[in-house]
Amino acid sequence: MSKKNVKGLDLGTSRIVVARHGEKGYQYEQELNAFVEIPYSRITVKAMEQKGIPHRVEGAICYAFGRGADQFSNMIDGQTRRPMYSGLLNPNEPKSLEMTEEVLTKMCGKAQSGEKICFSVPGAPPRRESDLTFHQDTVKQMLEELGYKVMSLNEGLAVVYAELEDDSFTGIGVSFGGGMCNVCIAYLGMSALSFCTVRAGDYIDRSAASVSNETTTTVRLHKESGFSLNGLSQNSLDQALSVYYGDMIRGFTERLGQEVSRTKKLPKFDEAIPVVVSGGSALAGGFQRELKAALKKVSLPFEISEVKLAEDPLNSTAKGTLMAATLEM
Repeated sequence: MSKKNVKGLDLGTSRIVVARHGEKGYQYEQELNAFVEIPYSRITVKAMEQKGIPHRVEGAICYAFGRGADQFSNMIDGQTRRPMYSGLLNPNEPKSLEMTEEVLTKMCGKAQSGEKICFSVPGAPPRRESDLTFHQDTVKQMLEELGYKVMSLNEGLAVVYAELEDDSFTGIGVSFGGGMCNVCIAYLGMSALSFCTVRAGDYIDRSAASVSNETTTTVRLHKESGFSLNGLSQNSLDQALSVYYGDMIRGFTERLGQEVSRTKKLPKFDEAIPVVVSGGSALAGGFQRELKAALKKVSLPFEISEVKLAEDPLNSTAKGTLMAATLEM
């Protein structure tokens, strides 16, 4: 099978990434998974076409999605809207399916004959297993309508595939994304345990916005502009971000301890295993230090050799899905 006939898709709450094989290795296309509603103007639409900003017109309304959503959101003092929430299609957004199909069509394109794609799926949130079924099957149908042969892959396992080849695909892959924190403990490329928590990037943004009197978009942009975890801060926004980052990290480590204590399916690891983290929420300065310290407070039936950041944190999941599509389909 030609490597040109496969794609990997990270369908995330905050961003969508498509991975392909290129002449010089992996190639990625990334887009913000958000949109905003603005009044229709011929001049604005023409300008968006010139800038390559994805959009669609419906009568007197224009929907700008992807990277253009943030700029318009700040101009009209409004919030961007999300087709997905907590890792799944957003049940409270009436245009969720419409916008998801639109952006998948733009980014993935129509399939060539026999073309294959693997897309990432999160773990099932507690008591929302049926929501995951709806999300997974609906996205699969959208991609099949574009002509692809389709498979799905757990997001945490995708991180293992992408980052732990030198460790025989054995260790813990964690994706600290926008909607969820997805976790997979893998042994020789097989998932031994996977789960998710819903305290992730969006939780940090909403919570920090609530106590700092800022919009969630402002918080997210500030967070992504070089924020570091440096302890107590006199800046209210930095302090809020530090508090909620700590809460997210504790939520993950405590849940990890609970999950491994109740399962009987974990293999007996012969040696210490690595933890590799990816996703936008893992990019804050000092994140690895704080995570490593939190893991030391949890009782685990195995040793951890290191806590490391993925080589390409924002594209790691997409790379893992592309590897799966190339090798498994």
